[in-house]
Amino acid sequence: MADLIVHNARITTLEPRQPVASAIAVANGVVVAVGDEAAVMEKAGSTTRIVDAQGRRLIPGLNDSHTHLIRGGLNYNLELRWDGVRSLADAMAMLKAQVARTPAPQWVRVIGGFTEHQFVEKRLPTLEEINAAAPETPVFIMRLYDRALLNRAALRAVGYGKDTPNPPGGEIQRDKAGNPTGLLLAKPNAMILYATLAAGPKLPPEYQINSTRHFMRELNRLGITSVIDAGGGGQNYPDDYAIIRKLHADGELTVRIAYNLFTQNQGGELADFERWTQMLSAREGDDMLRHNGAGEMLVFSAADFELFGEPRPELPAGLEPGLEQVVRLLAEHRWPFRIHATYDESISRILDVYEKVDRDVPFDGLHWIVDHAETISDRNIDRVRALGGGIAVQHRMVYQGEEFVERYGARAARHTPPIRRMLDAGVPVGAGTDATRVASYNPWVALYWLSTGRTLGGLQLYRDDNRLEREQALRLWTHGSAWFSTEQAHKGVLAVGRFADFSVLSADFFAVPDEAILDITSVLTVVAGKVVHGDGDYAALAPALPAPMPDWSPVRHFGGYQGATLAQASAAFAAAHGAGCSVHGHGHAAHHAAPTGDHQGFWGALGCSCFAF
Repeated sequence: MADLIVHNARITTLEPRQPVASAIAVANGVVVAVGDEAAVMEKAGSTTRIVDAQGRRLIPGLNDSHTHLIRGGLNYNLELRWDGVRSLADAMAMLKAQVARTPAPQWVRVIGGFTEHQFVEKRLPTLEEINAAAPETPVFIMRLYDRALLNRAALRAVGYGKDTPNPPGGEIQRDKAGNPTGLLLAKPNAMILYATLAAGPKLPPEYQINSTRHFMRELNRLGITSVIDAGGGGQNYPDDYAIIRKLHADGELTVRIAYNLFTQNQGGELADFERWTQMLSAREGDDMLRHNGAGEMLVFSAADFELFGEPRPELPAGLEPGLEQVVRLLAEHRWPFRIHATYDESISRILDVYEKVDRDVPFDGLHWIVDHAETISDRNIDRVRALGGGIAVQHRMVYQGEEFVERYGARAARHTPPIRRMLDAGVPVGAGTDATRVASYNPWVALYWLSTGRTLGGLQLYRDDNRLEREQALRLWTHGSAWFSTEQAHKGVLAVGRFADFSVLSADFFAVPDEAILDITSVLTVVAGKVVHGDGDYAALAPALPAPMPDWSPVRHFGGYQGATLAQASAAFAAAHGAGCSVHGHGHAAHHAAPTGDHQGFWGALGCSCFAF
């Protein structure tokens, strides 16, 4: 008998033999029936939970093929999200309200996921506006990997003054007297942004557990049931994986996670992977938490940057020997691997190395991935296909399209990345976000971008030859992404024997106007046959979640992604404009002093250039 049946639904199965259905039954975490009401209801028993979808669209659970959930979860409760906010006036009202409730010595942080192009004002706040809103509380606002805005209190907190040197690849903007203004620029190296961010207070472990649970529930709210975590700068294994491993051991994961390991040591990359290949076998773990190989950083010398407002960086002449050593080791251990590569020039050199290794140690079905690939050429797409690789694409252009067009022109932007060409060539393609810093974690922004070809500012980047039909876009976010964790036989399609991961949508993705895609959420999300999120009529079906910690957390007052639904907009307005401060005069998070007296140690806090991921 079934554990759960959802009926009266418009189900998109993505299974070619049965593309539509009206009911689905699950038992023991997998689908046991999908089809018409009468046939599926035969699986009902006395203990079956039966849920009426009220005619809503039901889709396979969304799967982000490139994100940074583990690192993002540790910090989620500390961050004020401007993702989805439509006006700078509202964003600044949120900031001012959060400043009022944030106790010393805590900071107010807005960390990525937004662009000025989404605001009706089409601009960022000025330093004068930020200082007026927060005269005493440190404020750190980071726009993508481009810049950070610090108020005077934040400059004092990190100890930046006239004598603080610029780090390599970064700039501390100064006034005529040589004093820092509060503007930090990545030119093009974002280490200055992340090293400064790392100087702020952090959450203690028990709060990091709470924070990660809330971040996972936020992803569930948006219909996400699986992710592939691409590691990240400052994300050390095994130390920074203790929280996610505890949540897994306690049965509290609500998102399936496959994680890649990202080297942290420039010059010591091979040693990192030699150590890790002794600690972990390929794809070790289970269906909720599984090791997924190496990357997205394999060697620092092979990593380019994606700030399209800056010139394309030239990679160093000697990257090939170091990359070859690492890839050879991974291939010998049958570890899947992925690599950050934005520009075709970088990809050409990387593929030269891969082809050389493959001649000696055949990849032979080993899943390997190029991440991003905005300017990849037809020739290199064909080379990826010949070697059996895949390409993971993200919606970074929805935030940076205007900058790309300004530098390279509208014609060059029409295929950034050339997704249709990848699909036509038969290359596996998975979709994702690269959240939480360079872009928002909201998958519906990415689905909007894939299907419309427009930026958040409304700029039309792509023509019909590089836009996807909505069902094809959804396929990249479900079954397409499953290839990237070698789970295509289990995820992304609703058919008998597949994982029972799905969501019931707040609006029909296939029927709403383009702009309404941005505000779709899930009203019911199921992972492994269990309800992990419910909203509205389904709220009572979801397990209770403790309130965000600490009590002044921006998540407690604003939530996460700021959609335009009436309920969320009303709540955000009340929190920004009408709520009094709920702080009880004490802070909960640990405070760590910034090592500003040790310039070498400070600028190396995140390990050279592991900032950019």
